Amino acid sequence: MSLKVNIYNQNAEAAGEMQLSPKVFGVKVSQALVHQAVVTQMANERKVIAHTKDRSEVRGGGRKPWKQKGTGRARHGSSRSPIWIGGGVTFGPRNERNFKMRINKKMKQNAMLMALSDKAANDNLTILEKLAMAEFKTKIFNGIIGNLESKKIIKTKKRSILVICEKFDDKTKYSSRNLPGIELINLDNINLVDLLKYKNLIITKSAVEKI
Repeated sequence: MSLKVNIYNQNAEAAGEMQLSPKVFGVKVSQALVHQAVVTQMANERKVIAHTKDRSEVRGGGRKPWKQKGTGRARHGSSRSPIWIGGGVTFGPRNERNFKMRINKKMKQNAMLMALSDKAANDNLTILEKLAMAEFKTKIFNGIIGNLESKKIIKTKKRSILVICEKFDDKTKYSSRNLPGIELINLDNINLVDLLKYKNLIITKSAVEKI
């Protein structure tokens, strides 16, 4: 299978060709491995927010509600018992829970390569010669993406585009952040969830070479 692809400039004009490495963009996909890697990443990013208070943490309840004997009522030592309204919660969710998961480093790397290979195999990969902005202008960045769409280099009915640069400056960052359906990250932050979340991948030539 040939992995030769076109390189485009910011005007969506052909600027040469590039031979992709089959070790990166020609890896056979294993759905089970990709699923395992995605579940692990999402679990490790999970923030434990839900937290209930037990009877020792609920405010009040320091005084015994009534005396032990002689009232005809059941004995109680605190009005913050879990069986009382306003009392503590028994076996409720706590913020000490640990959802961390581990995966072999090589497995994680292979899952990432599989995601990149899938983009290339399904013609959802576009390589840009470079991505640089002369000024802070969302309209210009939108025009770059629009040029690729109008010439059918990027084929999508609804924008779902991940843009990866080796490095980008503030002009590029702030010019892209208000555009819906577009996510810009640098190569150091490449991750499996983003690769699968967005249908189309735009990546700069320098980033491909570094990968």
